[in-house]
Amino acid sequence: MNKTGFFEPVTEGTTKVMVFKNKDSKKGPGSKDKLPFYNPTMELNRDLSILVCQLLINNSEKHLRILDGLAASGIRGVRLSNELEGDFEVTINDWNPEAFLLIDKNIEKLKLKNTISLNCNLNSLLSESKFDYIDIDPFGSPAYFIDSAMRSINKDGIIACTATDTATLCGTYPKVCLRRYGAAPLHSPVMKEIGLRILLGFICRMAGIYDKGIKPLVCYSTDHYFRAYAQVTSGTIRANNSMKNYSTIKSNELFSLKSKIIDVGPLWIDKIQDKRTIVELRTILFEKSPKTKNELWKLLDLLEEEADAPAFYYTTDGLASVLKKSPQKMEIIFKKLKSMGYFFSRTHFCQTGFKTNAPKNVIEKVFK
Repeated sequence: MNKTGFFEPVTEGTTKVMVFKNKDSKKGPGSKDKLPFYNPTMELNRDLSILVCQLLINNSEKHLRILDGLAASGIRGVRLSNELEGDFEVTINDWNPEAFLLIDKNIEKLKLKNTISLNCNLNSLLSESKFDYIDIDPFGSPAYFIDSAMRSINKDGIIACTATDTATLCGTYPKVCLRRYGAAPLHSPVMKEIGLRILLGFICRMAGIYDKGIKPLVCYSTDHYFRAYAQVTSGTIRANNSMKNYSTIKSNELFSLKSKIIDVGPLWIDKIQDKRTIVELRTILFEKSPKTKNELWKLLDLLEEEADAPAFYYTTDGLASVLKKSPQKMEIIFKKLKSMGYFFSRTHFCQTGFKTNAPKNVIEKVFK
């Protein structure tokens, strides 16, 4: 038997499931396979989705419908069903027949009563049903499913999506980004935030078609994917308010290395974190013990620190290249900007990155 073709037990959180474990590495996004692969790299991704869903349940007085739309091995949906507390049901869907059979086995094994398994095309399912939480975790881009998700999501529901096409969003393939997201990226030291904001801008634009607005709750970048959680609100006023935050920027606003000034975006230019949500997520995390707990603490701390920061970050090495100066230590920049009364925060996007409301000429002086 092929080594990828057998079941193995895997435990995440408090849930033990059987998976086709055909990816052993803890690095990278995995590779597409005929079998529904289990990717251990995404454990933190799944752990955070459990926190977000628990927060949604805690803040709701109605029965909630949760969808794991591209379930693959089904571990996210099974964990949601097994580990969440409250009044909810989970639909776990994948159109791969092998995935569907595996999901059914795990539902039966764990005796999950609030769980439905489906073997459907996701866009078809979203066109026929309504949900309060929709998780879209594809191999590649989520762009093909956002339109359908906007039609399916209930008022004040949450759409969560993962994008592993980071090279496209970060400017390596600008023509693909233009086709897929309708935006011009910028390959630069700040390309990760630009890419994440292009994704959010695309979600905002799709929401606007249906007179809906978005409120980003928790959005972040890792080495190989972007992840966005956005609450969807209804009504033309909210839609219009969201669209005010959908705009292009000029590359020279970002200390770009390009001599030619170009338009970047359109993209989301408002806040990408909601501080209150992050505080509540940390309270829920305190009561749980996922294996990634320490990583989640660090991530949520950084996201809260930069929640009120201006859009876009600088990097010490990027500034050094543009200004033709030696890189300065983060502590020195922090002390200088703070002493001058400016906001300063680290950023999760880059270890050598920081955010500030100081104007460009002040940053240049700090680097001299």
